[in-house]
Amino acid sequence: MTVQARVAVVGHVEWVDFAIVPRLPHPGEIVHVPEFWAEAAGGGAVAAVQMAKLTGAAVFLTALAGDELGRRTEAQLSEQGVTLHAAPRDGIQRRAFTYLTADGERTITVLGDRLVAHGDDAVPWEVLDDIDGVYFTGGDAAALREARRAGVIVATPRADRALRESGVAVDVLVHSGKDKGEELVLAKLDPPPRTIVTTLGGKGGRWDGEAGAGTWQPQPLPGAIVDEYGAGDSFAAGLTTGLAAGMPIAEAVELGARCGAANMTGRGPYAGQLDLR
Repeated sequence: MTVQARVAVVGHVEWVDFAIVPRLPHPGEIVHVPEFWAEAAGGGAVAAVQMAKLTGAAVFLTALAGDELGRRTEAQLSEQGVTLHAAPRDGIQRRAFTYLTADGERTITVLGDRLVAHGDDAVPWEVLDDIDGVYFTGGDAAALREARRAGVIVATPRADRALRESGVAVDVLVHSGKDKGEELVLAKLDPPPRTIVTTLGGKGGRWDGEAGAGTWQPQPLPGAIVDEYGAGDSFAAGLTTGLAAGMPIAEAVELGARCGAANMTGRGPYAGQLDLR
């Protein structure tokens, strides 16, 4: 049974080339890759598709280049149940290259400028008036202020500039306690987030703030680990969806943990995602 909530993402998407290798190459080494593919992914896209699988639908406000990869991105996400509202951008669609290794790890190289929605873009921000929960992965300060139209805002510290400049107190700031790129410097955030959720991989995680304080244990994996690509953003999508549905935070992080665990058992961003449709 799907979760009854209206959910959205404001953020970014990349066109990603995936290559499956037994290990990362050594300097100067030539690696032959028998299994590879490319598709639209990145944190915003992964979260939007996971939300659609939990609720039956999701809205995604972003920006896309007008090139072939931008058009393919729009077509793919639409087929995956996401209602896309994309501001047009000149230039090329942002790309990434990802190694997926035998130990389940993902190693990502990003190519090009990050494309995100701006508050003055001609996209229908008013759709967020009817949204119960939004996950914010990127955008300018004005975009984060527009996102405040939703009932609940969950954000990632990778949207640090918007968090620092918008004057918006997000309801939840979710970050990985293991990822250097998501370390928090709370003194830079004014107003601070109301609650902070910290994921700790196989150790579960914790939350602290206006929603109280607590911890959660990792959810059992529904299969063998395949790779970790998208697990964090699938967790955030589940967390946002749970909060949007009115769940207490302990239940919302449990739904997020189920999403993160399921994601790790499928190849790439989408194959293992928890699907309640």
